[in-house]
Amino acid sequence: MKAKQAPEAAGASAQALAAAAATEEERVLDVSLRPRSLGEFVGQDRIKKILGMSIEAARQRSEPLDHVLFSGPPGLGKTSLAHIIARELGVNLRSTSGPAIERAGDLAAIVADLERGDVFFIDEIHRLARPVEEILYPAMEDYELNIVVGKGAGARSMKLAVKPFTLVGATTRSGLLSSPLRDRFGQHFHLDFYDQPELTEIVRRSARLLEVKTDEGGAVEIASRSRGTPRIANRILRRVRDFAQVNAAPIVTQAVALGALELLDIDQCGFDKMDRDILSAIIDKFDGGPVGVESLAAAIGEESDTLEEVYEPYLLQEGFIARTSRGRVATQRAYSHLGRTRRGTLL
Repeated sequence: MKAKQAPEAAGASAQALAAAAATEEERVLDVSLRPRSLGEFVGQDRIKKILGMSIEAARQRSEPLDHVLFSGPPGLGKTSLAHIIARELGVNLRSTSGPAIERAGDLAAIVADLERGDVFFIDEIHRLARPVEEILYPAMEDYELNIVVGKGAGARSMKLAVKPFTLVGATTRSGLLSSPLRDRFGQHFHLDFYDQPELTEIVRRSARLLEVKTDEGGAVEIASRSRGTPRIANRILRRVRDFAQVNAAPIVTQAVALGALELLDIDQCGFDKMDRDILSAIIDKFDGGPVGVESLAAAIGEESDTLEEVYEPYLLQEGFIARTSRGRVATQRAYSHLGRTRRGTLL
């Protein structure tokens, strides 16, 4: 029996390694396509203008940049902007994520190791544990750490000075940030979805970096189905590139892009199967709503956090669902998109 299981186990292990390698390749490609300066960054013009002014002022005063908080749906450029800030300031960047910091001592060790002016980037900052978060308060305001030495009745608090630094936080759920932490950021920027001309420019730039020949029609078609999100535009471009290569298409034209998008099951609105499942569930299983997010997540077999952070923002932005005090409802646009006849009225 063991002899028969060994090849199967080896096969499963090989598949896992292949999947991990593919994921790592995607991550490396994502990093390679990131803009390296504010000049290369497409879109978010108001944010770029304010950031550029703040960075230049900080350089002239030889002071650290004020702490910055970026909020907005995934894939809009929060991480890219954090890297750009460090590069424009000419300082080092240390990055981590909220869930990765489990103990207050871990965060204290990172902050104590920062050099003057360094950028400390925390992704998903809303997921910091409260004891960990409280370490940041004096570090952000007074550039010092409050360290507790000992336990019980013999415990005492001591202050440790740290070098002035810039904290850059990124969150997809700014409403989950505590007020004390939010108030300590000197600059708060909300990133919006991108329009089609901006996404078309991003697709053209990424195509040049990937050495993929595209014409205007192909770039526009990819951009129009990217849900207003550069990360999705780049992901679709890579899959279209694969489709073009396998089908020996020398240039990604509109026809080539349409063939790839049809295979990927991405419709004219940029919706994939999960988006359509969400709309169908609200209409078919809950009579158009209202329905709570937990019930909806259970109905489609997805985590409620993923539903709220990844899928829902664009559906709300484009007017396919609406939030009410009683839950989510499907709008007339959702019925029309799925070719359904609406029953009842919007609550």
